[in-house]
Amino acid sequence: MTPMKGPLTTLRDGDATAHRAALALAKSAQLLPAMLLVAAPAPPGLTVLPPGATLAQLAAESAMAPVAAARLPLLSAERSRLHIFRPDDGGEEHYAIEIGDPARDAPVLARLHSACFTGDVLGSLKCDCGPQLNAALAAMGQAGAGVLLYLNQEGRGIGLANKMRAYDLQNQGFDTVEANHRLGFEDDERDFRIGAALLRRLGFDAVRLMTNNPRKVAMMQAHGIAVPERVPLVVPRNRHNTGYLDVKAEKSGHLL
Repeated sequence: MTPMKGPLTTLRDGDATAHRAALALAKSAQLLPAMLLVAAPAPPGLTVLPPGATLAQLAAESAMAPVAAARLPLLSAERSRLHIFRPDDGGEEHYAIEIGDPARDAPVLARLHSACFTGDVLGSLKCDCGPQLNAALAAMGQAGAGVLLYLNQEGRGIGLANKMRAYDLQNQGFDTVEANHRLGFEDDERDFRIGAALLRRLGFDAVRLMTNNPRKVAMMQAHGIAVPERVPLVVPRNRHNTGYLDVKAEKSGHLL
């Protein structure tokens, strides 16, 4: 409600490894990335990161284990199955909705959808998440096969509480990216490597990816999932989200 006022100064000297690790820990707990570090002697038995390793790399190595699956008829497709995956590091569960019986030896129609409580559940008009979710499931139902990964990365990975903080800043005149930066986050904190890992666990190595975000395509390809086709997923605008969509295109490179 009362953003900091400048002029502010930044001191850049010394090794920032510990500071970056502290910020990464705060972000992983969906806290505001603001930390106070105090020099202290290392306690006995301290776990030390391997040389050259980062917290992000270690987190990416966390295995996704399938824990449950069951048939779940949907409005978009009665022949559907919901898979639950849980990481072995105690992190968020992620879900895969398998429509029909998609072949494993051909590119599957796929969507990586990040959780959006406000859009998917409440029908928020501030974003296009709910309409995109419904449109993707409908397209897979019409095609007779597909897989939608529902990734628990709310608010582009910053969590619902921080997303509401960002919304409050947007109400003060900041755009989506500016609000994230003011809170100390990147434009987008999501990790799409999770999606690649889940697709491999499900037996897919190639997708027709439903997305307007070239970053998703590049991330899939960089982590062993071929993307022979990008399928656009553009839904109608409204007066509440047109600015949000413009920023998506201008600052985040979405193809709208």
